[in-house]
Parts: sequence; structure tokens; C-alpha cells
Amino acid sequence: MHFLGCIIPHRYPSVERATRLIFPDLGMKLLDMEGATCCPAPGVFGSFDRVTWATVAARNLTIAEESGHPITTGCNGCFASLWEANHELKEDDELREKVNNNLAEIDREFKGTIEVTHYVDALYDTAGLEKIREQVSRPFEGVRIALHPGCHWMRPKLVKQKDESERPHIFRDVCETTGAEYVPYKDELMCCGAGGAVRTADLEVALDFTKQKFDSILEAGGADLIVTPCPFCQLQLDLGQVEIQKHFGEEYVFDVMHVSEFLALAFGHEPDDFGLDTHLQYMQRKSEPNWAQILM
Repeated sequence: MHFLGCIIPHRYPSVERATRLIFPDLGMKLLDMEGATCCPAPGVFGSFDRVTWATVAARNLTIAEESGHPITTGCNGCFASLWEANHELKEDDELREKVNNNLAEIDREFKGTIEVTHYVDALYDTAGLEKIREQVSRPFEGVRIALHPGCHWMRPKLVKQKDESERPHIFRDVCETTGAEYVPYKDELMCCGAGGAVRTADLEVALDFTKQKFDSILEAGGADLIVTPCPFCQLQLDLGQVEIQKHFGEEYVFDVMHVSEFLALAFGHEPDDFGLDTHLQYMQRKSEPNWAQILM
């Protein structure tokens, strides 16, 4: 079941379109999750009322349970909320009883019969690196990529047990199938600045995080492209460049892509097939991707 969340359809629809191109290329079928709502946001709802947060997430989980298929999502925040709610409801009898009492009012029940995955999990575990490599018809040889894995996909480490959170390799392995050159930089694992409602509460503080990441990439020799598996991080890194120029007077010009868009190009799809030029920084700056830099 394909859980889109809010940021992808409302801010970066090109990510959805790119995903709907690459998953079939890899022999994976996406089923629309009709009736799904906000995940809800883990750092906001969960901080105020755990039972309400878990009830909204559980309602989404029951839609997938009815279908008998696992959920996959391309947003780190949605993944965190749905994965953690699924985990906590399976482990915590008291929470599950409270949530199911709420769900009973709409004739639903959480049963704990499905799993929640991220696109990166589907790419790495289900498709596999060799199959991804076989689909690459437009290799990014000579293109330098800086990666921003984001926080919520692999943390908390001891609970999710997904990757080495201090030395992650899964996302990097997926991106390197394209032939691109990975650029390590000091602040790769640092938050983009947007999470935990910081972007909403104090934009300049959020942008200060983002600016530090950009400076760290430049100190490492620069990159032609930043790739992330999260549309909210993508928004902060993409639109954030316009906002940094407005608030701090400093100009950065990085193309930023979600991993689905990056792989869509590597698989030979054209930018217009999924609307790469609709990214918010291009729309606001009336600019376009640096085509030569990304070998287009």
C-alpha cells in the first residue's frame, strides 16, 4: 500500500510521479491507499497526546490491514509515525486497548498484522542493489552527490535496528548504484533543521541548521547534487536556499532531489516525465536545474 503523506502531493508531486515510474521498472507494484489521512506528524501530535497520535496512525494502519499488504512511504516523518505507532501498539497492551476503544467508534480495530517500510527499504531489501543497477541506463559517472539521509528513517537505532545510525550505508549503497561519486562531509548526519516543528516555530533557527550543512558540503569540496529520501528534508534543503538568501543574504545553488527522482533520471526517464523543474526553488527563483552539472 502506497502511503503518500502530505508533503509529496502538496509540495513535491514530482516525487510521487518519479516513484510511480521506478517501482514498476523494478517489478514492484504500488497500491493506492484510499481513505488515508495525515500520518500524523510524529514530532507534533505525539508530543501533545500519545493516544490521539496513535489512534490517527492506527486508523491508517487498519486500511492496510484490510488489504493484507504492507505499507511503503517515501517520507521519513510518515515512516517514523506509522512504523513507531505500529511497533508501540503491538508491544503496549494498554495503549492498544485505548486506541481500539477509539477506533470502535468508526467500526475499526488495530490487529497488528502488517509491517511499515520506507521506499529505501523497498529498494534495498525487496528490489535489491543488483536489480537497481541493471535498470541504470543513464549512469551518473562523474557526478558528485552529497547525501542527506535524514533522522527518522533509521533512528532510534536500538528500536528500529535498521542500519548503523552513526555510519549508515544502505541509502548510500542505493544511490551509488547509479555510478555517482559519493561526497562525505562532516555534517551529513545532522538534522536538516526542519524537524521537531523547528521550521514552524522559528524559521531562522531552522535555516541556520541548513546553512551549516551547505557550508559543510562546500568545505568537503562541493557537490553537484544533494539527494535525500525525505520530502520534508527536501523542502528544507531546496526552498531553504531561497529563504537563506532572504534572511541571511547568502546564496547557495544546489540542485536537491528525492531518491525517487534521482533514480528516475538514472533509469533513463526524462525530467519532464515527472516534473523535475517544479521544485520550489526553481519556481521561486524562476530558474531551472543545472542540466550540464547533472549530465542532462
